[in-house]
Amino acid sequence: MQDEQSLDSAANTIDWRVEVEHRRNDLLEDLKGLLRIPSVKDEQTMGQGHPMGREIGRALNYMLELSQQAGFRTKNLDGYVGYAEFGDARNERHIAVLCHLDVVPAGEGWTSPPFEPTIREGKLFARGAIDDKGPTMASFYALRLLQELNLQTKSNIRLIFGTDEENTHLCMEHYKKLEKLPAIGFAPDAEFPIVHAEKGQINTKIVMKPSEERETAGDEGFSLLTFHAGGIANMVPDTAQAVIRGEQQALSSLAEAFQSFFASRKRACHANIDTAVSQVTLTVNGVSAHGMEPEKGVNAGLELIHFLRGASFQSDADRYVACLDTYLFEDCLGQRLGAAYEDDISGPLTINSGIMQFEVDGEAFFHINLRFPVTDHEDRILAKIAEATANYGFAIEPPNIKKPHHVDRNHPMIHRMQRIYAEETQLEPALLTTGGGTYAAHIPSGVAFGPLFPGQESTAHQRDEYMVVDDILTATVIYARAMYELANLEE
Repeated sequence: MQDEQSLDSAANTIDWRVEVEHRRNDLLEDLKGLLRIPSVKDEQTMGQGHPMGREIGRALNYMLELSQQAGFRTKNLDGYVGYAEFGDARNERHIAVLCHLDVVPAGEGWTSPPFEPTIREGKLFARGAIDDKGPTMASFYALRLLQELNLQTKSNIRLIFGTDEENTHLCMEHYKKLEKLPAIGFAPDAEFPIVHAEKGQINTKIVMKPSEERETAGDEGFSLLTFHAGGIANMVPDTAQAVIRGEQQALSSLAEAFQSFFASRKRACHANIDTAVSQVTLTVNGVSAHGMEPEKGVNAGLELIHFLRGASFQSDADRYVACLDTYLFEDCLGQRLGAAYEDDISGPLTINSGIMQFEVDGEAFFHINLRFPVTDHEDRILAKIAEATANYGFAIEPPNIKKPHHVDRNHPMIHRMQRIYAEETQLEPALLTTGGGTYAAHIPSGVAFGPLFPGQESTAHQRDEYMVVDDILTATVIYARAMYELANLEE
């Protein structure tokens, strides 16, 4: 067996940065090709061989074709997931690098088209640039580098391409039915240095039970016809809209109050009164952010709800508005729900309400995307939420639960990765935790490893998403060294 000293000697004969720099143009061109594929989950085009939609299937085929051309063994597991493997085909030992090819919807307001990758001021802009296609291509080129340098490893290295990371991880569930996952590995899908703990997640829909009484307008003559905000549970909604019916004079007063209210809060808003049907449409803009960091965004839905709390509507609408305003407005820690909790490993519980809907003749509900610390438990949290929301006649639908994940800071894999990171960046290799969920949680000793470097802006799930080109290359260097050294660790 190679010891650490002999590994260091082998690694020191290679100028990893020079090797990666030689491949810069090829890496960027292959990455641009991947970024041009709008690989958003699409129920309309789901089918055999592409169960997450045609474009995600195209992205998977793209990476498997590149892998075959590079000389790796490849396998496509029914379109759910695929992999490229480096090493001796007779070797049953392997480590895993877990990437994903699906992206969240692009949304509006991009400076350049989201699926036409563009480099400006050293940054590569496109949906998926940093989450997770840039890191995926960095990992692929890191593995290709080991292949081209003819390096030998004790364990094989398997680069796994998932297709449903942004939703329910069906791809990894399918993988685990057909293939054995190793004990160690990493997901290049968070931030550097090393994320060794991931919060648990609760995703659920909380539905309001309709009143059995006949609905009448509120004291001011207003009826809330519709309220909508957001469309993705794990994103802070940046737009919200309410349609309200009432007398013309009352609507004009409401519109004036609306404009004044949001001017004081410095929020973009718009009121449009349609005199023909005696109704007003109120629109509010907020700031989108990833659902794991709701405090970094401005939830347009809850901003509008807070304004609507000052008006009087029919009873069901009043209950809906009151519940959301009471328990969610300006409280992403779950304090007013009674669910707040914090530990020293992973920090506080957080809640994002990414989808909200009220329809006067339809369903009224809101989604929550909740991240809880590794020492907390979902049963405690759900009991608190159920008790609170029942006060307004809401009920929780069966939730989707992701358990917390934690790798001890003294694991040999973590020590090795810390050393590599420190040597390549001259930065402190601190251990981090995240509210995000990565594929790393699917393997016993999996961690998230990059790609966002300290001090860099996080643009995942936002308009004008980008990754710094030099950071893509540095990540490739780090990943190449990590793959090589982890694949030579003692079991």
